[in-house]
Amino acid sequence: MAFPFSLLLVVFFFPFSESKLALDYYKKSCPDFEKIVRETVTTKQMSNPTTAAAALRLFFHDCMVEGCDASILVASNAFNKAERDADINLSLAGDAFDVIVRAKTALELSCPGIVSCSDILALATRDLVTMVGGPFYPVRLGRKDSLMSQVSRVQGNLPTTNMTVDAMIGFFASKSFTVQEMVALMGAHTIGFSHCSEFADRLYSYSKTLPTDPAFHPKYAEALKKLCGNYTKNPSLSAFNDAMTPAKFDNMYYQNLQRGMGLLTSDGVLFNDPRTKSFVQLYAKNQIAFFNDFAHAMEKLSVYGIKTGNKGEVRHRCDAFNSIQT
Repeated sequence: MAFPFSLLLVVFFFPFSESKLALDYYKKSCPDFEKIVRETVTTKQMSNPTTAAAALRLFFHDCMVEGCDASILVASNAFNKAERDADINLSLAGDAFDVIVRAKTALELSCPGIVSCSDILALATRDLVTMVGGPFYPVRLGRKDSLMSQVSRVQGNLPTTNMTVDAMIGFFASKSFTVQEMVALMGAHTIGFSHCSEFADRLYSYSKTLPTDPAFHPKYAEALKKLCGNYTKNPSLSAFNDAMTPAKFDNMYYQNLQRGMGLLTSDGVLFNDPRTKSFVQLYAKNQIAFFNDFAHAMEKLSVYGIKTGNKGEVRHRCDAFNSIQT
């Protein structure tokens, strides 16, 4: 369905002008901002190749819970249990937190008190995605960091790996994302890994009559069973989301879905529902279409629920508010 040009203006441009974000927001106040972030993420990604996937997941988990405001970066203290300690966030990789801390430290030396942690996370994620072969997209800047981060606000604001298509569509719609944007964003699973505990039920206890999900390609299922056989004793066991090109951002994720190689329940169902299948087929066949749609969806995600003006602050440290929260 084609959208009127006026509607596209509302979707893609209205949030930017309303929030006063700008591509060159730090041009005068911190001219080396982009260079410092780029150098920091390059060094980190080269030494820890899982950083790109980790940062992309961290960014998504931040934005989905009341906006892209770096609330996920705040550490809990005696007065407050923060978002990052929600059960669903405990598996977020340390490399993602570390690369943001490194960038913030370098920026505080260059231009203290100027650059928000939320802007660092948004730009670092984009730079890391492009480093591993993904599309470039503009990142508008000027976000403020949240004044609140509470574990109680996480429940229901992040999708789970066992969601049905109905539940997934409903969840993304509640955040103003279309079905096509949802499928495009799911393409983030072309990099990274998932712990065996997140998909073990598909391998060993799918139903009373079928221990293994028949949607799995048989050889793929057998390989996963061998890999995850000891997962109850070793919870760190994991598998690549994309078994074919796990370190490269490409459209292989969608090709894998057509082969019965979608790792998580929320992956596998995309090829089995007519509302999402056509987009899977499109992206599996046309990587340019996937990159274009992923870039647009990420640009839209990056301004979701942002804070500006006195609705936020520029933290001195990304893991702590400037004043103690009680």
